[in-house]
Amino acid sequence: MKIGIQTWGSNGDIRPLLALADGLQKQGHQVTLVVSSIDNQNYQPICDQMGLAYRQVPEVVDFDMQGFAQRSFKMHPLQWLRALLDEAFFIYEADIYAAAQQLVAENDYVIGHHFLYPLKLAALQQHKPFISVMFCHVAVPNPAVPPISFPDLGIYVNKISWALLDKVFNWTLKKPLTRLWLEAGALPPKNILSELLTSQQLNLVAVDPLFCRHSELWSSNHQDCGFLNLTEDTQHWNFPQTLTDFFASGSKPIYMTFGSLQAAVPEWAMDLFVEAVNLAGCRAIIQSSSERYLADTQLDNIYFIGKHPHQRVFEHCAAVVHHGGAGTSHASTRAGCPSIVVPFMDEQLYWAKQLQALGLAGKPLPAKKVTAMSLATGIRAVIASIVMTEKAQQARLMMQKDQGVAKALQLITESLKI
Repeated sequence: MKIGIQTWGSNGDIRPLLALADGLQKQGHQVTLVVSSIDNQNYQPICDQMGLAYRQVPEVVDFDMQGFAQRSFKMHPLQWLRALLDEAFFIYEADIYAAAQQLVAENDYVIGHHFLYPLKLAALQQHKPFISVMFCHVAVPNPAVPPISFPDLGIYVNKISWALLDKVFNWTLKKPLTRLWLEAGALPPKNILSELLTSQQLNLVAVDPLFCRHSELWSSNHQDCGFLNLTEDTQHWNFPQTLTDFFASGSKPIYMTFGSLQAAVPEWAMDLFVEAVNLAGCRAIIQSSSERYLADTQLDNIYFIGKHPHQRVFEHCAAVVHHGGAGTSHASTRAGCPSIVVPFMDEQLYWAKQLQALGLAGKPLPAKKVTAMSLATGIRAVIASIVMTEKAQQARLMMQKDQGVAKALQLITESLKI
């Protein structure tokens, strides 16, 4: 079959769909991937490597990530989301929609990032199946779990809380998010959060079952497939000799990264990391985002590394300091590493609390308040905890039993009856 996949966002929004595209391609399907990259990474080389057709729409997204990150510290979650959409999505909505219409026309069915309502609309207009993919279950209504920031007052009150959250999203975002539907002469879904932003046929929740408490209470269109782990680039990456030598020269280091967010606050992040390591008195590998610290160089007990697949390096580390992105949360846990989480936004805080509840991380250290001393204290507490290390190893074994791409392919086949 011919299958079109479209995604938007940073590296963490694109890698899972690359993994899914690779799985579909290996099943014998012809796959086209359309990417809108807000940090302007180009995925043509890896798509060529995997045999995928690739388009980048638009070719360049004019988005000031550093300025946005600095301003977003003061925003509440819905302000942050609206500002992000205003600056990195709505400006390009027409281009994304045109690409979606072409993708739908060329393919038998389409799969999209759960926020790509232009793809959902194009599929509806052309009577083609649309499947969405979600990388965090924070927005999946579940009566057993309250929405983030809401108190857990039991199933009946939680249902009311979810309905209230839908109303808040409608009040804040319905007008800009349904404008395209109305211009196309289509009737938009009633509720933004629970209907517009996911497929009603099949919404793949790309989260390991370890994290999905009470997923049996989700509505039937939401199906947990497990984490979509991209391994293709990992197979072609070799450890630099300098890194191998660093591992051999002492105790297990901690690893420190803020993922794609680090590019938005490069100097602040590096200053925080370096000072915290010195205060904690540990060895560390820091993903460098600054010209002051070149990749594959060493400063005393710190090794600086450039861009690379995280999983293989994490496996040699004692713990991971990260921002609480879905991908890094999965990668650190799959590697058997406890976490120290410095969340920048509510979704990342949600992941931080998930890890904490499983005994895989200490208390979250929000980015707007974190200091080098508080981070150093968090690091020392985690690496000194035998219990946390044991739980991380247990979680690693549980997660490796699950194969997200294979499960996603099975769910897609069952949904489409092919």
